[in-house]
Amino acid sequence: MGNTYRIGVIPGDGTGPEVVAQGLKVLGAAAARSGFSYELITYDIGGERYLRTGETLPNSVLGELRELHAIYLGAIGHPEVQPGILEQGILLRTRFALDQYINLRPVILYPGVWTPLRDKKPEDINFMVVRENTEGLYAGCGGFVKKHTPDEVAVQESVNTRKGVERCIRYAFDLCRRQQRRKVTLCGKTNVLTYAFDLWERTFQHVAREFADVETDYAHVDALCMWMVKNPEWFDVIVTDNLFGDIITDLGAVIQGGMGIAAGGNINPHGVSMFEPIGGSAPKYTGKDMINPMAAIAALAMLLENLGEKDASRLVENAIKQVVRDDLQSMDAGRMGHTTAEVGDLVVKYITEN
Repeated sequence: MGNTYRIGVIPGDGTGPEVVAQGLKVLGAAAARSGFSYELITYDIGGERYLRTGETLPNSVLGELRELHAIYLGAIGHPEVQPGILEQGILLRTRFALDQYINLRPVILYPGVWTPLRDKKPEDINFMVVRENTEGLYAGCGGFVKKHTPDEVAVQESVNTRKGVERCIRYAFDLCRRQQRRKVTLCGKTNVLTYAFDLWERTFQHVAREFADVETDYAHVDALCMWMVKNPEWFDVIVTDNLFGDIITDLGAVIQGGMGIAAGGNINPHGVSMFEPIGGSAPKYTGKDMINPMAAIAALAMLLENLGEKDASRLVENAIKQVVRDDLQSMDAGRMGHTTAEVGDLVVKYITEN
C-alpha cells in the first residue's frame, strides 16, 4: 500500500471550484493507477466568505494548513471585493506564514498548442521561472504621509535579505541540476536598482561557484522580456525577485499558449506547498462549464511531483499532452470544442487507459 496524503483544497472564487473539481477527478484516477491514497480537507476561503463574515483567512484555518502535506488552490478574486483585500489577506498571508519562499512557474509549450511567437516550437519554449515569493516589494513595507491631501506621499519599499535571496538562488541552481538543464539566468535591474540587485548579483555569483557544471547568465528585466519573445530558447532556468517574477511569468503564460495552460507552485521545500492555476477566478465564465481546466490539472501534476509521486505526476502530464494535442481546438475558454467537465473526463480517460 502506498503513502496517504492530507491535501487541503481551497476551491475559491469564480471558476475556481469548476477547475478544482476537474483536478480532483484527475487526482482520483492518478491515485488509483499509482497506488497511493489521500484525504481531502476542503476550506471555504475566498470572496464569498469575506462578504458573509468579514474574514479572509482565520488563524484556525492557517493552523490547519500548516499540518497538511499540500494545498490545492482554485482561484482567489471576487468582483464585489476591493482589490488587495483577498490577495493580501489570503494569498500573501499564506505564502508568508507558511514560508512558501519559492514561486515556481514552468513555461512549457505543449505539442499542438498555439503560440503567438512565429516559428517557435515546443523545443524552443521550455524553461522554468524561479521567483522569490516572500520579500521584495510585496513584503508590505511602506506607508502614506498626508494621505488624501495634495501633498500625499506613498512609499513602498523593496525588502531583500541575504538569507531570502540566497535560498531562492540556491533553489534555482538545484532545480537546474536536478532537471538536467544547462543554464541559470539572473533577471534583475543592476543599472538602476543598485542596492537590491547588487545583493542579488553578488549572491548569485557566490552560489554559482558551488555549481561548476551549470552555466550562468544575467539579463536586465526589460531586455529579458524582449528575449523571451524573440529567443525563448535561450532560457532554461530564470531566477528573479518577487515583482519582476510576477511580471515575466504572465508573459511566459502568453508565449506558452495562454492562461488556460499556465500552472504554478508556491513552494516551501521543507514544509507545506500550494499549487494553483495562475489565470485567476475569471468571474465572467463562472457556472458556464466553458473554462479551460488544464492549468488546474497541470498544477495538480506539480503537486504530485512535489509529494514525491513522480510516476503519478508523469501520468497526468502525459495525459495533458495527449488531450491538448488530439482533442482541444483551442486553449481559450469557450473555444476548446469541449466543456470544462469533458476536458477533465478526457484527462481521466487517458490516465486510465495508458
